[in-house]
Amino acid sequence: MQFFKETKINFVGHRLQFFYISSIMNVVGLLAIITGFMGLHFLEPDYGIDFTGGTEIAVAFKMPVSTETLRKLMEDELKGKTSEPEIKSFGSANQYLIRITDGNEGPKIVKEALVKKYTSSQFEILKVDKIGPKIGNEMRTNALFAIFLAIGAMLLYTTFRFEFTFGLGAIIAIFHDVIVTITIILIVNKLRIINLEVNQGMLAALLTVIGFSVHDTVIVFDRIRENREKFKAMPFINLINLSINETLSRTINTVLTVVLVLLTIVVFGGPVLQGFAFTMLIGILVGTYSSIFIASSFVIWYTDKKGLLPATTGK
Repeated sequence: MQFFKETKINFVGHRLQFFYISSIMNVVGLLAIITGFMGLHFLEPDYGIDFTGGTEIAVAFKMPVSTETLRKLMEDELKGKTSEPEIKSFGSANQYLIRITDGNEGPKIVKEALVKKYTSSQFEILKVDKIGPKIGNEMRTNALFAIFLAIGAMLLYTTFRFEFTFGLGAIIAIFHDVIVTITIILIVNKLRIINLEVNQGMLAALLTVIGFSVHDTVIVFDRIRENREKFKAMPFINLINLSINETLSRTINTVLTVVLVLLTIVVFGGPVLQGFAFTMLIGILVGTYSSIFIASSFVIWYTDKKGLLPATTGK
């Protein structure tokens, strides 16, 4: 099925405007991310225990218990004993995750608080996960390393598959996608539209977004390479417009199928899957935008600046 047939949209005709808009978004995003991750700004992320250390206790109740009731109980009973608890629904009905930063006495304190309100037969502790602060910091460092390693690998891949200029265009698009996606996540989280935390699930989503973004960009670059052989006398800008238009229907079909699934998970998947799905959703939408408006436009700008455009292709 094709939503668009033989379109002739001038995608790169206003490339400078899109380039400036994206540049501003990236500068603002970088400032927000840097100051946020340094704890100097209201956009400081909410880290999961994966990156901060602490204890996560999964509890299943055998009768209806509301999130508000459990949160009030934990806050009252744990006050002065450990950090303020974080309560999230988990799995099926009446199952909750209780998170605290205390990695030693945490499980014991939580269980004592539950026993005060409920009998041992009314609830069951399903699992207890502990992560020390040192391990949390190491995981945070490794997460950043994983992102940069993935970007470096994509640069090598696109350079060998095409040429350095196209590889550089793909990497610029990836950086754009990661920065804008993280910025939107931080804003949404701080506005409490959706409760999102930086954890391993979000890292997995970002790495998936990197792969998806490169896949979209490679599809366009493949068509550009094919059309350069078919239309050797066509101006380079026209050739890129033609290539994007020819792959537009495929791009829309691919993105729509993924977006519909991710929207379903965001709405109905619950807090455990919501962070991963929302990160993927924003990342894929941003990645589609960058594949169409940023990657190829950067190639035009770079080849023009370096004088790499053949005389027959124009500017």
